[in-house]
Amino acid sequence: MKPVLIVLLLNVLTIGSSYAQTKGHGLFDVEFRRAALGQPAFTSARAACLAVPRDPAWSSLKPVESLKATQGYGTDGAANDYAWAVMVLTGRALAGDAASEAALRDLLLTWAKSKAFANTEVEHDAYYALKRVLLPTVVAYSVLQRGLDEGQKRELFEWIDPLVRKTDRTFDGVVDRNNHRDLADSLLMTWGSVSGDETLYAKGHDRYRSILAEARNDGSLALETRRGARALWYMRQSLSSLTVMAEVAATRGTNLYDLRAKEANFDRILSYLLNGIVEPSVVMAYASENYIPGGETDARRQDLGFMTKRSHGRHYMAWTEPLVARDRTGLATKRLKALFVRNLRSDRPLIDEFVGGNATCFWGR
Repeated sequence: MKPVLIVLLLNVLTIGSSYAQTKGHGLFDVEFRRAALGQPAFTSARAACLAVPRDPAWSSLKPVESLKATQGYGTDGAANDYAWAVMVLTGRALAGDAASEAALRDLLLTWAKSKAFANTEVEHDAYYALKRVLLPTVVAYSVLQRGLDEGQKRELFEWIDPLVRKTDRTFDGVVDRNNHRDLADSLLMTWGSVSGDETLYAKGHDRYRSILAEARNDGSLALETRRGARALWYMRQSLSSLTVMAEVAATRGTNLYDLRAKEANFDRILSYLLNGIVEPSVVMAYASENYIPGGETDARRQDLGFMTKRSHGRHYMAWTEPLVARDRTGLATKRLKALFVRNLRSDRPLIDEFVGGNATCFWGR
């Protein structure tokens, strides 16, 4: 084995306990992970990257000009097929599938030429849909970069950059402080890391600190736990964005997982979610406010649908993959790992927009 490859592999293998890595380029260190996936020790992880076949029909997906506000509860799903294609192709490209890499490049360039999403309605739920689709797009760009010529890089950058910046918008109401803002800042931080924009990177770093500062002593988040039957649903959503921010920071050697604001840290928030999954009545004192609960109006019937796969094979618990991969020894992590083995591992690969794509491919061991 070549000396350089040995060094790369050792860095990947030690990610669980070390934050002292080189300055990163996004959600994870693409070249370290690419090197690892080529080694026998990562055969199962590589298989997860390739588990979903490439669909030739994806090359014919029609660019979406505008994501729109929806009537009532829900989010515009017009770009769901695009997001799924990008997430699958990114994993396959990372694992070395040249045909998928070419298909991903061509898909992004086609949508860039069409200025997809440029006319998205200026409404908080339309922007929420935009953030969801942009995070996997940013990760795809980070994986593709090494194989792009300067013209292609410029074209994709000039498409992605203004779209990402568009999401840094203030709307009236709590969406500027709840999981909508968490998702926005996780996206800004990731793109800031990929593009080298320190101002964007800092937005995610600062938001992470704000979430900890706003958490109650028991680890609950006030704006999420008041959501009736979806109190735990939205706690999990914020944890997903916290995980993205922490992983982006980790590529720069910064350990946000152990950051503390008074009584709150990542593990305290995670523990609250885990307690609620085991015993949903834990959240009732807050959930009884029943603020925009979704389809189920009885707060006692907590929606745990995030524990199973959803449409297109997505899984809302994909954010657990990097946590399971890290060599953290706290009680919250041990409990999460037990939950993962018991309820989630059989659903691999875990793929979701909120964590940027195929999390099993990006972090799984």
